[in-house]
Amino acid sequence: MTTTRTWTVQISLTEQHGRTQADAALHGSARDDLHGTGQARLHPGESDVPEIGDEVAAARALSELAHRLFDAAAENIQAAMAGPDRTM
Repeated sequence: MTTTRTWTVQISLTEQHGRTQADAALHGSARDDLHGTGQARLHPGESDVPEIGDEVAAARALSELAHRLFDAAAENIQAAMAGPDRTM
């Protein structure tokens, strides 16, 4: 039997004074509370290309979200291994 699930990641971007803030939120999983954040900032003398700031901030937010999802999976594995079904 095949089961299909859909998870989505929503990325919100805010830019202000040469800084871009990104928030990546996972929706559709059992852990809807997982978020990652990332920042990018414009250094003095650099050209202001908003798309680059968006990409860097979003990539950092997604990276943090991925690490948090791995941590949640590891916690779930530990809990399953220590469950009442296991005999030592």
